[in-house]
Amino acid sequence: MNAKPGVEVASLTDVGCQRENNEDSYLYWEPEGEEEFQRKGRLAVIADGMGGHEGGQEASRLAVETVREVYDQAFRDDPQAALVESFFAAHARIQDYAEQHPAFHGMGTTCTAVVLRGRQLYFAHVGDSRLYLVRGAHILRLTRDHSYVGRLVESGIVRAEDAEKHPQRHILTAALGVGIEMVADGAEQGVALQDGDGLLLCTDGLWGVVTEEELETAVSGHAPAECCAALVKLARQRGGPDNITLQVLRVGPESRP
Repeated sequence: MNAKPGVEVASLTDVGCQRENNEDSYLYWEPEGEEEFQRKGRLAVIADGMGGHEGGQEASRLAVETVREVYDQAFRDDPQAALVESFFAAHARIQDYAEQHPAFHGMGTTCTAVVLRGRQLYFAHVGDSRLYLVRGAHILRLTRDHSYVGRLVESGIVRAEDAEKHPQRHILTAALGVGIEMVADGAEQGVALQDGDGLLLCTDGLWGVVTEEELETAVSGHAPAECCAALVKLARQRGGPDNITLQVLRVGPESRP
């Protein structure tokens, strides 16, 4: 995937071993003009749709396309505010689509989006797709799962190490297009990045079968494209029960505007 100097980017999606359709979507975008690029930075989005084969596909597609379109159009020199506005727009657009197409009633999607502007990272997130920061030999999850099991972990009822295999781990408590209100998590102040930092966006088809230690090893030890291929291969070797989608971004020495 071509990207302006300063960041290496690679993305990959796979239907997995047990699904007929791929309901995940992803997108990487940069403004073409240099001035706009310096203002708006780089945008990466992933989404994991739900609501039946076509409903899930349509919801995730609408999410990534709307986030890109509205982020670009609504930008007022505040990446975080523009991201949040784009999520509200995607939420409304998916609901409008479902209302106009009754067969897609109940459609929705997770969505995780990041903006890199210089060395600052901003993100918005709804659902249980994840964003990780890999720095050296350490991995840090920047998002929290909006799921039933996520709530149990936060309340101390379920241990974090047991959550990945909990039978109800896929029950979401928030998603774009679902419910009246939508609240997106994010990084209000931005996160300062360093040379060599790796960012991993992934759906639960990956993190549900691959440990965080294995994610860290792959991101820190491979170029982004090789990392994507290795992690998809590993997820498929473990049964690939869901669609598998990930994006890997590695910060280079020339990302500062």
